[in-house]
Amino acid sequence: MEGFRNIAVLGATGSIGASALDVIARHPNHLRATVLAAGSQVDALLALCVAHRPAHAVIADESHYEALREGLSTAGLTTRAHAGSAALDALVASDACDTVVAAIVGAAGLSSTLSAAQAGKRLLLANKESLVLAGELLMAAANRANAEIIPIDSEHNAIFQCLRSRNTQGDVQRIVLTASGGPFRGRSRESLASVTPQQAVAHPKWSMGPKISVDSATLMNKGLELIEAHHLFAIAGKKLAVLVHPQSLVHSLVEFVAGSTLAQLGLPDMRTSLAVGLGWPHRIDSGVAGLDLLAHGRLDFEAPDLQAFPCLQLAWDALEAGGTSPAVLNAANEVAVSAFLQGRIGFLSIPALVEATLAALPTAPATSLEALLAADAQARHLTELAVTGHALPA
Repeated sequence: MEGFRNIAVLGATGSIGASALDVIARHPNHLRATVLAAGSQVDALLALCVAHRPAHAVIADESHYEALREGLSTAGLTTRAHAGSAALDALVASDACDTVVAAIVGAAGLSSTLSAAQAGKRLLLANKESLVLAGELLMAAANRANAEIIPIDSEHNAIFQCLRSRNTQGDVQRIVLTASGGPFRGRSRESLASVTPQQAVAHPKWSMGPKISVDSATLMNKGLELIEAHHLFAIAGKKLAVLVHPQSLVHSLVEFVAGSTLAQLGLPDMRTSLAVGLGWPHRIDSGVAGLDLLAHGRLDFEAPDLQAFPCLQLAWDALEAGGTSPAVLNAANEVAVSAFLQGRIGFLSIPALVEATLAALPTAPATSLEALLAADAQARHLTELAVTGHALPA
């Protein structure tokens, strides 16, 4: 690897942030974390600042600014403290970094992701909601500024590696995304009525945060990834497919018009795709072991059960509808998943709430960020109102 990269890690206290910092720390002569950003976990952010000594630290919750500033001073660090989304947007667009790991969960990550793209940065995109909510706007901004987007989701990173770019060039017949099936694979729809948040976040293969773990359990995660793939690789929805692959070793497949299919395989560890993004076009050590196929023995594939897991079909329908529908889908899902994690609704209420909100809000043109954010806000409001009708008995 040649040169030196100054990296902003957004969502530094989360699982992807931890993986990114692990890879960065392995390459001190080429990679440095210059900006660390977190939502509200000020103590965790301070601990990361002590370990990685960035030039800047940002806490999104402005009420924690004084605690961050005083904590940095007490630790004897020269790291500058910042607070709020406007400060983060300004930093990712500045010369404080040339590379941005966008790993803030949910729609909250959209503004900083757009700022990085508009500033022409290398954008390691792990915030899928930015593409789902505003994919056309984000890709247009990146293209205008010559920003380099490298997807970090294992599935899209696998596609990127198979293509060696984001360009499908008309020679791709089909892209197949794989899904682990989550913790409830093989279960009937009826049996899912009583599952708990604790069961839903216990993913059999991946170590992830609670929201994305629930999305994996409902298969909404795969639905959002279909919409992402459509935008990232400029490919029609009819050329996208999903296969359940419980071993989580084949991360995606690309079928070419000549009949050849390429797949990317590896252990389920986000450091692999982060190392690809940080080092590209060079390959750098991620700390992840190679894949011993003899030790794993077999690779299984099956079709997703859309009756038990209707969120995947809802996402496909939103992709086909276009306009504001993906934004509505994402917003309704965020509210429903939050309510489920709080124990306010049952697992099967998640797809029911998303479907009801999509039905209540007809698709409108996604002509501007303001239109998308308005659809997002309206969907959140409607879904929150509907949550009370799905409330579990006290």
